[in-house]
Amino acid sequence: MANINRVVLVGNLTRDPELRHTPSGTAVCSLRLAVNSRRKDGATGEWTEKPNYFDITVWGNQGENCAQYLSKGRPVAIDGRLDWREWEAQDGSKRQAVEVIAESVQFLGGRDGAPSGGGENQFVPAGAAAASDADFAGSTDDDIPF
Repeated sequence: MANINRVVLVGNLTRDPELRHTPSGTAVCSLRLAVNSRRKDGATGEWTEKPNYFDITVWGNQGENCAQYLSKGRPVAIDGRLDWREWEAQDGSKRQAVEVIAESVQFLGGRDGAPSGGGENQFVPAGAAAASDADFAGSTDDDIPF
């Protein structure tokens, strides 16, 4: 059985990126992303949005770009993998966290954070081919194999 560890998230940054460097000089950028989930309230029957927060780590040149060009509130798309880590805190207690290691970060919206028109900000996960309207031109339901 194959193992798959892949995460695709689209949301807004909750704080400005934090850039630091390892002792060897590699850039590491930390992001915090809020992604809303829509849920129907069982008592009222109304739809509500609940935010979910994710810690994102971006390495290397991509991390430096995030620190330079991103800021709190900007919409971004993240394609990466989950990483679980465990450490011992200074007080001796064991700590653990799950974070997303970004393989690609796509900046969405305009420079001021406002969404720009058109489809140029369509997010396509790394390794996936973007489908265009031309790919489906002339096809009918009879062409679908299922």
